[in-house]
Amino acid sequence: MQKAIPYMQLRGGSSKGLFFLSKDLPEDVEAIKRSVLLAMEGTTEGDPRQIDGLGGAHSLTSKAAVVGPSKHPDADVDYLFLQVVVGKGQVSTGQTCGNILAGVAPFSIETGLVKASDPVTRVRVNMLNTGGICEVLVETPGRQVNYEGTARIDGVPGTAAPIICNYLDVAGSTCGALLPTGKVLDEVDGYELTCIDNGMPVVLLRAADFGLSGYESVEDLSSNLELKAQIEQIRLKVGPLMNLGNVAQKTVPKMCLIAPPKDGGVLHTRMFIPHVLHDAIGVLAAISVATAVVVPGSIAEGISQLPSQNVKLFSIEHPSGECTVQLNYELLDGKIGVKKAGVLRTARLLSRGELFVEV
Repeated sequence: MQKAIPYMQLRGGSSKGLFFLSKDLPEDVEAIKRSVLLAMEGTTEGDPRQIDGLGGAHSLTSKAAVVGPSKHPDADVDYLFLQVVVGKGQVSTGQTCGNILAGVAPFSIETGLVKASDPVTRVRVNMLNTGGICEVLVETPGRQVNYEGTARIDGVPGTAAPIICNYLDVAGSTCGALLPTGKVLDEVDGYELTCIDNGMPVVLLRAADFGLSGYESVEDLSSNLELKAQIEQIRLKVGPLMNLGNVAQKTVPKMCLIAPPKDGGVLHTRMFIPHVLHDAIGVLAAISVATAVVVPGSIAEGISQLPSQNVKLFSIEHPSGECTVQLNYELLDGKIGVKKAGVLRTARLLSRGELFVEV
């Protein structure tokens, strides 16, 4: 027997996913995971082709958002992010996603969860996975979501209307502290690294320490099985140090190889998420990387290039371009305090209707 579930599919940033109203799915998180897995892959046993579901057979196109009214006094909607682990029959809620979050505000307006204003609507999103509020600004001329514009983000063809995402107080949202190990520099298996969580747990390592330039193609690094095994071994050991416990079945922390910028940015990156190399970089991962750049003594020191000491905009280079992060921070007694981090994203409504899952 098949059950019909209302949905929308939106591209958010450089990802796309299925968006659901919380009232249309079960309340139990495990039951939600099952519904999303069936919607994406058509089976709970795992299918990397996702031939019987709506997934795109890639981690960036195997995402979902469940959105509903918020009980948080400072938020309009609650947002639960779900990442389908392609072909594994698994769904993770251990992280949030800043790209998919860019679609939450348009979805909330399209479904009537949030009443639109003219010409811009502010939607305050409570991120259930990790905690924290994101203030999202969407163009709504005539109280209708505008998807057309001149804003461009790398990793997405064409242009669209800008969506401004301001993350408030997300430092340590998953690990409990901006520097989860209590140190700026750690050493694991002979490799120096910096562990940081400003909205996304990330481990930064020097590409050069692995005999790499840091500018290798996604294809070359993805096929380097020895490198991937090395990085995974480090990830498994650093997980408990970051208060994440056993991360063997978790999608965090992300592992980031860094190199000097080559296109005018502040740092060049290759991001493992964690077992697949990202074609670009996740929004919150970019925020964490940008934060590491300004932490005194981090592994980015001597590699990153800052145009001035008081820089507020950080261009983080990645395989398909760059992601610009705006940080509102202060340094006191050698310690950093981040008040707000902002990024520009875009989104587009791709489809709406009903999908069918087996019950």
